[in-house]
Amino acid sequence: MTTVLLTGFEPFGGDAANPSGEAVHLVASRWSGPEVLITAVLPVTFAGAGARLRELVAEHRPDVVIAAGLAGGRAAIGVERVAVNLLDARIPDNDGDQPVDVPSAPGAPAAHFATLPVKEIARRITAGGIPAEVSYSAGTFVCNHVFFTALEAAASRTRAGFVHVPWSSEHAPSSDAATLPILQIVEALEIAVRTSLDVTEDAAVPAGTLH
Repeated sequence: MTTVLLTGFEPFGGDAANPSGEAVHLVASRWSGPEVLITAVLPVTFAGAGARLRELVAEHRPDVVIAAGLAGGRAAIGVERVAVNLLDARIPDNDGDQPVDVPSAPGAPAAHFATLPVKEIARRITAGGIPAEVSYSAGTFVCNHVFFTALEAAASRTRAGFVHVPWSSEHAPSSDAATLPILQIVEALEIAVRTSLDVTEDAAVPAGTLH
């Protein structure tokens, strides 16, 4: 049976909610298969998130891993293409840990590319009426760490990637924050899952940036 692992994150700092975790719960409640969907909400900690993701991959041996996280300030769904082997935390995580200029995985390559069809995922999300783009920076905080860990932990049969989501309009910290309705975030993650299952070769279309 084909298995998908979909993760989000718990609230960070003093935030009341995290739309990535909220959306993952809703995707699980709407899932009708036929594939097995495993969902989890990870802690916003360097040590805890990476360890928990590795446990989930080892336990369920998923065919596809998609991790999702919040990118406050972005107005579109960001389908990440590159994970870097670097922890450089501008602020502490939920455990108060703030690593600076250390590798996500000592001895591993400097970067990994997502093994999901990132361009096709972004194209299909956009076609569904939801703003989306291919992103070339997942940052250097816990999201990037989980992204890099997923690609390190994935066996040869497992494809993995990361999707950044904006604030949801239902839980935005301020009225002027860039947002999407939570149901659009849910739909975007569902499209990402289905596309990753159905598409083995990415779209050969431009999705680069000039800066």
